[in-house]
Amino acid sequence: MTIQEKIIHTIANFSPSAARANVYSPENELLGHYSTNIAFVLAKEKHLPPIKVAEELALYLKKSAPDIFERVDVARPGFVNMWIKRGVFFRELRLILKEKSHYGKRKLPRSRRKKIQVEFISANPTGPLTLANGRGGFLGDALGNVLRAVGFSVEKEYYVNDTGNQVLTFGKSLLAARGIISDEETFYKGEYIKKWAEKNAKLVGRYAKKPLELGKRASKDFLRMIQKTVEKKARIRFDRYTSEEADIHKKGYVKKALDEFQKKNRVYKSDGATWLKTTDYGDDKDRVLIKKDNDPTYFLADAGHYLETKKRGFNAKILILGPDHYGYVARIQAVARILGIEKSDVIITQAVRLMRDGKEIKMSKRKGEFVTFEELVEEVGSDAARFFFLMISAETHMDFDLKLAKERSLKNPVFYAQYAAVRARSILKKTGRATLPTISELNKLSTNDDTRLIKKLSEFPDILMNVSEDYKAHRLTQYTLELARAFHGLYEKERILGEEKSIAKMRTALISASFIVFKNLFTILGISLPTKM
Repeated sequence: MTIQEKIIHTIANFSPSAARANVYSPENELLGHYSTNIAFVLAKEKHLPPIKVAEELALYLKKSAPDIFERVDVARPGFVNMWIKRGVFFRELRLILKEKSHYGKRKLPRSRRKKIQVEFISANPTGPLTLANGRGGFLGDALGNVLRAVGFSVEKEYYVNDTGNQVLTFGKSLLAARGIISDEETFYKGEYIKKWAEKNAKLVGRYAKKPLELGKRASKDFLRMIQKTVEKKARIRFDRYTSEEADIHKKGYVKKALDEFQKKNRVYKSDGATWLKTTDYGDDKDRVLIKKDNDPTYFLADAGHYLETKKRGFNAKILILGPDHYGYVARIQAVARILGIEKSDVIITQAVRLMRDGKEIKMSKRKGEFVTFEELVEEVGSDAARFFFLMISAETHMDFDLKLAKERSLKNPVFYAQYAAVRARSILKKTGRATLPTISELNKLSTNDDTRLIKKLSEFPDILMNVSEDYKAHRLTQYTLELARAFHGLYEKERILGEEKSIAKMRTALISASFIVFKNLFTILGISLPTKM
């Protein structure tokens, strides 16, 4: 149990209604190591002013957990501020040194150990990836890593839309690029279309009357390009590429989904079409499954995909979509509920503006004039691209500062974080790895900078658990920068080499623990740990 979890558990013993108390680290260190505003919630239940409830809670905490709390104060109008005993932090420091690469990971109780699929990117293989695809890609990769770390069985999936109208349009676009058919407004545009059509001119000619087959053939090439971009250049790892045509249509999951809906009495016919009663599950209108011409809709194919996911044993799914998919959320959530998927979440990432010297670089996907994800990664590097995308909440529009991302100085957030880890590694090369100290030996770590860094290290497991629950991956980069700041603060103010022997030994233990957490954190984030900078 982490320090934060111990505090929450103790508060829950004060009142069962406080079982999910909001316990946080205040920005102002004068307000304690941790604070809670739970008194405001309990005040309504107890019919007392928040300040009165806070006073009762403070007294209870001091009496019931004297081994945890050094001091507990109340601040108006009802906040409870807590200072933790140094021995508690020292025990956590010893745990880091013991568990090493396993620190922060945990095994969930069987009742909470879900099998989760995280689906992300899933861009049509009809062109290069956009910045929005990249933003969702890094988010999905990091979330999958976090969920694995806290004990879930995770599959990272790329769903390949390799059939249907978009592939047909793709094939027609390639034919138009060679002048075989007339161009249309709805066709894909851009140099990448012209280049592929020119490079594969004979193939295009061979499929002049089979645009769908041409689209499928070209899609395979573009999928390989996408895979190279995400796996080799961006270091985004997928466990499975699911083909809409091969894994959903050919295996009968479209019909199976329709049969499942009919068994549950959720289907009706109107105006010659077959509809699903999604309004019973929160959608603003019912959705068509089979059109008047008897063709299944994309929506039914997506339902087949969700059914296939469930049949493979997944009882939870996270779907990450781009900013133009808001209208899709309610309908696919309805499908998940009808099919009985226990937990289904959809994350919509917001748009990205690419900035250089304070000016936006204009992009137009329709015209084929846009900066690709691959180009961005090549220009700034995978680490910077990943860290910058993950720094901003997915629900927030972001400006990507190209100049800052390329800068090799402490102004660059990822450079600042990596430099702290490199400093730790450099120190340990000179001092050697630390042996496991006793609590009494660790009492030598008595400065504010010592305590500040130890506390920040101890927050790592809580950060992972919090992200696994709310999917706010920007917490990871925020924590990374806070940890780097605490480490740089110690490095610049306190001596390690040349310090009195017993203190130097304990500082070496603290540096070792810092390096362990940096390494574990960077692994979760998917960024590299350089040997030197």
